[in-house]
Amino acid sequence: MTRLFAGTPFDIPPQCDHCGKLESDCKCPSNIKSRIAPERQTAKLHLEKRKKGKMVTVITGLTAAANDLPALLTQLKNACGAGGCVADDSVEIQGEHLERASELLRKIGYKIR
Repeated sequence: MTRLFAGTPFDIPPQCDHCGKLESDCKCPSNIKSRIAPERQTAKLHLEKRKKGKMVTVITGLTAAANDLPALLTQLKNACGAGGCVADDSVEIQGEHLERASELLRKIGYKIR
């Protein structure tokens, strides 16, 4: 016996993207469920000149709701050997680190612009 919606998205119950269980059985925190895979996001990197001539590498285009920006900041600070902070929906690294930051973001899976 065939069903009307067999093989269509209406036939398959929704599953959690993170753990793979049915959404009704999923125990994942809600903030993990709303994250977007790095492969589907584009990070924009640029340099800004601040007070007294200090340079800052700024990464924009990654929303806080779809990413764990504090964890990403920690990885970037370790890779660049510099300080930094999360401001609004951007990540700032002290100094000129475009190459190192873009290399790490590509390794994680983000598209770079």
